[in-house]
Amino acid sequence: MSDDPAAKFDSGRAAEYDRQSRIALAGYEACHELTACLLAASLGVDSARTLLVVGAGTGQEMVAIGRHAPRWRFVAVDPSPAMIVVAQTRLDALGLRDRATLHCSHLHELPAERYDGATLIGVLHHLKGREPRAALLHEIAARLGPGAPFVLAGNFRRYASEPLLVHAWQERWRQHGATSDEVAAKFATITQGVEPPESEQKVLDHLDDAGFTGGRLFFASLFWGAWIAHKR
Repeated sequence: MSDDPAAKFDSGRAAEYDRQSRIALAGYEACHELTACLLAASLGVDSARTLLVVGAGTGQEMVAIGRHAPRWRFVAVDPSPAMIVVAQTRLDALGLRDRATLHCSHLHELPAERYDGATLIGVLHHLKGREPRAALLHEIAARLGPGAPFVLAGNFRRYASEPLLVHAWQERWRQHGATSDEVAAKFATITQGVEPPESEQKVLDHLDDAGFTGGRLFFASLFWGAWIAHKR
């Protein structure tokens, strides 16, 4: 895959996505580090565990969790070949590759196995409507045993409902040197076709309907939130 020039071009775009994500989400590193801490607090780091990483992207959650919990392994899935290439490269560079199995596919295409915990970071707000969100969350829940922790993170609240936060988000880009035209273009790209849940309560409702309990917010940054819940 990495020998294909088109794949190399796409992986370059994925690497740029990785860089830009740290601007778009103020506290990007902290969110992932706290994800590792919450999962460790739920499972303990002294035992071998296998985590399901859905929408693995460029592998940041595996990097953060892998450093914190050296006995844990990962099964990661993402439908983008470019993202998988970048994730593989990062894990190789950090000596984590032998602890991760990466699948370029959708979750429902994986064999039905049980995992000790799971993450879904930066994915849910890209799914339009209740049914696709519910289907994915139910699929994740079906692969977890009772009490297993699950971290869900992504944008919530509709953008038009919070003009002050939108303007603050745009100022975040200006802090990093973007011009007004570049800010407008970036914001249009980020929000195009995206339909976040309307509120935190909607997120908690999604979790409850899928079979998770005790959902609690542990990180927030403008429109972004991260929750931990446990399989009922």
